[in-house]
Amino acid sequence: MNYENIKSLAINSAGICGELEMPSDKSISHRALILGAMSRGATHIHRLLLSKDCLSTLKILSHFCHIEQNNDDITIKSAGWQNFSCQYFTGNVGNSGTTLRLLTGVFAANKQCSLTLTGDASIQQRPMARVIDPLTQMGAHIKSYHNKAPLHITGTALHPCDYAMPIASAQVKSALILAALQTSGQSKIIEKTPTRNHTELMLPLFGAHIQKENNTLIIDGNQTLTATTLTIPGDISSAAFFIAASLLVPNSCLLLKNINMNDTRNGFLEAIKKMGAHIEIDLIKNDLANILVRSSHLTAVKIGGQQIPSLIDELPILALIATQAQGTTVITDAQELKVKESNRIDIVAEQLNKMGACITPTADGFIIQGSTPLTQACVDSYGDHRIGMMLSIASLLVKKGTVLLNRAQCVDISYPHFYRDLARINRTQ
Repeated sequence: MNYENIKSLAINSAGICGELEMPSDKSISHRALILGAMSRGATHIHRLLLSKDCLSTLKILSHFCHIEQNNDDITIKSAGWQNFSCQYFTGNVGNSGTTLRLLTGVFAANKQCSLTLTGDASIQQRPMARVIDPLTQMGAHIKSYHNKAPLHITGTALHPCDYAMPIASAQVKSALILAALQTSGQSKIIEKTPTRNHTELMLPLFGAHIQKENNTLIIDGNQTLTATTLTIPGDISSAAFFIAASLLVPNSCLLLKNINMNDTRNGFLEAIKKMGAHIEIDLIKNDLANILVRSSHLTAVKIGGQQIPSLIDELPILALIATQAQGTTVITDAQELKVKESNRIDIVAEQLNKMGACITPTADGFIIQGSTPLTQACVDSYGDHRIGMMLSIASLLVKKGTVLLNRAQCVDISYPHFYRDLARINRTQ
């Protein structure tokens, strides 16, 4: 939906009810496309997330391999990363930090590639030193202006890395893994704090060998990847918004189907359980689950430390939940929120406070007083998809008046059918 703005989606909601199958996992969709392009043969991807971010990745990769699309079924026919070649090509990642950082790792290690990766105004403010520095230590040739996009990459043969991650970043880790696969020799990546592990879980599906010893990943270089077939599961980050709506709107009962359950991504579920959420998780196979959520009386919680990487993307919606929980919720060690699609610490606090919340932003998180009623206001997503969806859920809690959300269309970045799905399950009086 290409709204310039929307009014509150419901006044006096009578409950969130029904069932939904969530859109496919965005992180896994990006990685499926990239690994499929790097592999030899025909990779078949079912249920690819057709969001703006993932389509940016698909469009760039289409210059290196043949991609066929039938709705959300994708076939990638490739000769493998060994046969990538480009000169003076410019790829536009749009608003996708995952695309930018992961493809920097792919192309920096390929001596047949010389290209520029750029994106929108927001992406050009995102910090890239975190990926440029370790790749440069491996011998990469990357030029930038103050470590920001556009990135001018001259691919070259890299040497293996032995790198201890100074920050918890799955994107940086994945970029280094994708580069290490193309080097001669063995690389080691050490994580102090575990981050989402989709890349290392998916690589064996493509025939790659990767080891983990304690907190160290060991990657052998010059590996040939082979094509495979995979289906993308539902995204817990997208589900979090509907979970929040079901918890906070009275008389709600919602079933969310086929959600990816991954230990490195389940921090949000663990946090709301501690707050008293009525939630049932039915593991149906492997790491897939159906999640049943009911309206709940919630209490405050303290979140920080090693919990943060497993719920970093869900912190905006968790902040909204905390405004309705009894007591004071404190979130710390989340300074990474400042360098997402927007400064999510300041903007979440600013926009929810406009609606009557009591949130104090801190250097690394929030202090949130609950529970506070929310009132009508004119709010802004600042083009950040997760803030746009969070504010849309907040509008369900306004009992009188109108919430006007500017730049609502940004949700297309990760969830193109968000408003349609919310309308389906929201009963109004």
